[in-house]
Amino acid sequence: MFSKEFLTGPQKESIQAAIAEAELSTSGEIRVHIDNKCKEEPVTKAIQVFEKLKMHETELRNGVLIYLSVKDKKLAIVGDQGIDAAVNDDFWDQIKNNLLENFKKGLYAEGLVEGIHASGEQLKAHFPHQEDDVNELSNEISFGEEPEESK
Repeated sequence: MFSKEFLTGPQKESIQAAIAEAELSTSGEIRVHIDNKCKEEPVTKAIQVFEKLKMHETELRNGVLIYLSVKDKKLAIVGDQGIDAAVNDDFWDQIKNNLLENFKKGLYAEGLVEGIHASGEQLKAHFPHQEDDVNELSNEISFGEEPEESK
């Protein structure tokens, strides 16, 4: 199974809807990225993906990325400078632990939706929606490259 096949169409839609809903009450941005494999530490890879998706270019530096590697069962959550400075040091660990509990039960989409809502609540508390706010980043789930032999 490749990263793009990890979730069903309706599961992808529910995750994207959760992102859109969470972003209605905040100027922050949330993305989900799913890879097949992760050769390095997941936080290192998540930071690379964060930059590749240009999440560090949001006006208030308040983007959050939930990164998942399917085959390696690795997970990381990274926030940009603005949101990291505003939340408790263990905040991302709390969301990560909740995600892992859901994943152990096979509730991947449900866990991601829950993590998105928790991230959105913190973003809302520290970066409420502004009247002139624009959606700076896509709400679509991004996926890593498939291995060459599978193309």
